Amino acid sequence: MSNRFILNETSYHGAGAVNDIATEVNARGYQKAFVCSDPDLVKFGVTQKVLDVLDKNGLTYELYSNIKPNPTIENVQTGVQAFKASGADYIIAIGGGSSMDTAKAVGIIINNPEFEDVRSLEGTAPTKNKCVPIIAVPTTAGTAAEVTINYVITDVEKNRKFVCVDPHDIPVVAVIDPDMMSSMPKGLTASTGMDALTHAIEGYTTAGAWELSDMFHLKAIEIIARSLRGAVDNTPEGRADMALGQYVAGMGFSNVGLGIVHSMAHTLGALYDTPHGVANAILLPTVMEYNAEATGEKYREIAKAMGVHGTENMTQEEYRKAAVDAVKKLSADVGIPADLKGIVKEEDIPFLSESAYADACRPGNPKETSVEDIAALFRSLL
Repeated sequence: MSNRFILNETSYHGAGAVNDIATEVNARGYQKAFVCSDPDLVKFGVTQKVLDVLDKNGLTYELYSNIKPNPTIENVQTGVQAFKASGADYIIAIGGGSSMDTAKAVGIIINNPEFEDVRSLEGTAPTKNKCVPIIAVPTTAGTAAEVTINYVITDVEKNRKFVCVDPHDIPVVAVIDPDMMSSMPKGLTASTGMDALTHAIEGYTTAGAWELSDMFHLKAIEIIARSLRGAVDNTPEGRADMALGQYVAGMGFSNVGLGIVHSMAHTLGALYDTPHGVANAILLPTVMEYNAEATGEKYREIAKAMGVHGTENMTQEEYRKAAVDAVKKLSADVGIPADLKGIVKEEDIPFLSESAYADACRPGNPKETSVEDIAALFRSLL
């Protein structure tokens, strides 16, 4: 069996990297940008940093900002119509996962119009054409949507999120500029950072993991563990490190999958609008304990990457506990809640559990699971 690996054609990293957007646009002969960015980023001037680059270089664009934190089918369909009307030939996605997920769905549908209902894109849809070229500029250090082949859309009518996995949607260019992340508030920095850590740990332990992906995930865990606290305190070094760490995690998990932390988090986001990173952070230690028996010696390496000393002399039980405890400590240090009290209602657990079991991330979990197991995990956090 072969292992597929897909990455961006080009990526730029470091402070001031947004200035390279003009170089890429001119080199590729693009004519007009359809800029996808959420309303808050527009309001607070973050999107303007990229628009200034376009203006300075005489590059034309149209701005689309009808994007919710958990983008909906309606956001995508409105975006498709706006793109058609704009006369654009490429997309610049500025923001977190919401802006990029919307951009991916719009870009796919424009070049594969048979999927305009959006719902038919769930899972691994048989699209035939690459999406409209996307230049992705993340403003959060967490989702790594700029380097993944995944996107998530919310179906408001059915109170669920659905995951789309499509190699045709990966942005052609990723621009990872920590200056674009410097205005993130502490809470958002913490939650998106824990999302990135979840990507790295789930990607490292998922059923599809292999040597190449392991290399990225272990390095990502190491970078995130040493830098997230600094990023939350808005130090330049912490911001720069987290920008890199979340991207490295994305390089890995996009190609091997995730597990039930994400499956469960998706259901919380769909039903309660729980921030994705917060949901992941709360769930991660508990699911790590649940999965431990199916991970061999991998928790030893996780503990070591998290900065735990003396792992080589620990028993299996000790290093597994050390890995979980290190994750709990980091999560607590950056202000993430420890449980789901005040979020999950007992009467919703059957629906949440069934939705999580049906989620596209669940088959990647290292341990075989069931609806009943997932329900027990939810209840353990109440």
